[in-house]
Order: sequence, then structure tokens, then C-alpha cells
Amino acid sequence: MIAQEPSRPFDLEERTYKFALGVRRLLKNVPRTITVEIDGKQLVRSSGSVGANYLEANECISTRDFVYRIKICRKEARESRYWLNLLFIEQDSPFNSERLALADEADQLARIFGAIVRKKESPVTPQPATKP
Repeated sequence: MIAQEPSRPFDLEERTYKFALGVRRLLKNVPRTITVEIDGKQLVRSSGSVGANYLEANECISTRDFVYRIKICRKEARESRYWLNLLFIEQDSPFNSERLALADEADQLARIFGAIVRKKESPVTPQPATKP
């Protein structure tokens, strides 16, 4: 059994929640500038939307709706990565490493959701019937 890193739980519901929470903690602590304020609002929205849409996906009644919601999760994770990359934090700031870690987490979440979409959308190949 592979041990999970404590900061990256296996449960996507918990992981997306921790991602959104981490974004909020980062923005609460970074120095306030006009660009941090503007980009930060977009970042808060997209990071929270990842988990909210994942919750919605888990309540879907059809595979089609599930795939649609997971695609939104992927889109919002990619958007979060975009805003994190735009967020200017000086290289020597202790917050820069936190920003980079969150951008990496956004990328990993986008990849996970992409894999889920590919798996759900891949055609099922029929198994040959065996003779009794």
C-alpha cells in the first residue's frame, strides 16, 4: 500500500476543500496590492468552484451530467493555476513557495479530473462471448 502525503489526501472532496482553504490562507497573508486584490478575487472564486463542482458531480443522476461537472472541475482547477501563476509575490518571499505549491496542486487536480473524464468517456469495448 502506498502511503499518502498528509498534505494530499486521497479523498478528492477533502483535497479540493484543502486546496480552496490553502488559497484563502495565502491571500489572507500576502501583502495587499491592487493586482493581488483583483487577481485574488478571481482566484478565490475559481479555487472554491473546483470543490463545489466536485460535490455537485457526486450528486449527479446521469453519467453525462457527472462528466460535465468533472469537466467544470478541471476547467476551474486550470483557471486557479492561471491566477496563481499571475499572482506576483517576490521570489524571496516565504509566500512564493506556498504559491508555487498551490499552483502545483491545481495542476495535479486538473490532471486527476482530466483522467476521470477520459475514463468515463472512453468507449467500452465489448468482451467476446465465451461458449459454455
